[in-house]
Amino acid sequence: MAETKTAESNLDDLLANEEDLENALCVLAGSDPENCSYSRGYVKRQAVFACNTCTPNAAQPAGICLACANKCHDGHDIFELYTKRNFRCDCGNGKFGEFRCQLIPAKDEENVRNLYNHNFSGCYCSCDRPYPDMEDQVNDEMIQCVVCEDWFHTRHLRCTVAEPEELQEMLCEACMNKAPFLWTYAAHFAVSPEEDEEVDVVEVEEKRHVSESSKISLEEPSTSLEYKDQEGAATRSLPCKRSHDDMTDRPGETRTASCKLKDLRAQNVARPRRGAVFWPSGWRSRLCTCTSCKRAYVAAQVHFLMDESDSVLAYENRGLVEPFGQHPLMAVTSSMNRVQQLEFIYGYNELTTALTTFLHQCAAENKVITAEAVHQFFEELQAKKRRRTNMGYQ
Repeated sequence: MAETKTAESNLDDLLANEEDLENALCVLAGSDPENCSYSRGYVKRQAVFACNTCTPNAAQPAGICLACANKCHDGHDIFELYTKRNFRCDCGNGKFGEFRCQLIPAKDEENVRNLYNHNFSGCYCSCDRPYPDMEDQVNDEMIQCVVCEDWFHTRHLRCTVAEPEELQEMLCEACMNKAPFLWTYAAHFAVSPEEDEEVDVVEVEEKRHVSESSKISLEEPSTSLEYKDQEGAATRSLPCKRSHDDMTDRPGETRTASCKLKDLRAQNVARPRRGAVFWPSGWRSRLCTCTSCKRAYVAAQVHFLMDESDSVLAYENRGLVEPFGQHPLMAVTSSMNRVQQLEFIYGYNELTTALTTFLHQCAAENKVITAEAVHQFFEELQAKKRRRTNMGYQ
């Protein structure tokens, strides 16, 4: 029994390391490891890092690209922020004092279009805790909101977490309320929440009816965007120009297509407006893109939801298919002739196939993977190669 557990444990460790490596490559493959991304402007999406050595002040948050993390901040206290949208590398600008970027020394003092949150000072979630949190005794997964790009503990999402096969993208409750018309879509095709005794559906229905003087519906973009501090108190309110219906029913405006949002509203499907929302694959393509809705997305600052290529999944897929940096195997084979390249690729594929088969066989036969077993495996592989080479000469 002990031998079985040992073999299975070794195999699990190997597969876990392979999965971790693949996940890391998914995030980094779409970013250039050699050249600072500053010259590309506000990059649609890229891997971003923060340097606690150079910018420890939370009042002056800054982010750096992959190349600068490798070249300019080698040996510094760096932490990964995963990916950020529409971000320009800050390395060496006014936030870094006398420190200058080694790759592009001349940069603007500030990237005014960059958006920052508490992630840049190493804190996450509505609980505003660091990750990893040494004081947290709960082994809890963290999930990123597709709008604010903050990370949340699953226990702080105020909803039932969707199964992995259902989960594609998540919007936190605050971001859903930032664009309240998304609740209508959530009622129709988001992952359905389980019944929650704490959610009062009657109360939700009552919140839909506001005074006639305000002319605001929770199913429409709010005429103001309210910002809250950590205690939930409102700090300020920014006025918006008009509501969704005001834009939809403008006198003299000709609508060339029906509004999907209005069609969904007409079906009167209810959903409690509480907690984060999990969306299935392809949900962005089902959003209405009529002129009125486009204005609503812009007013709520969620216009990027109309772009399916904005998602992290699309970024990761692009990075694996067309990485900025050269694949390590391609770098090795670049100096070889065609015959040598084919031989190398054949040998590499043969090695990975044989090694996978060997590990699975050890697990199936309850064998312990010892140093002698690994040594014997490579000796047999070399003998097989010699036999194939001799046959080729004959």
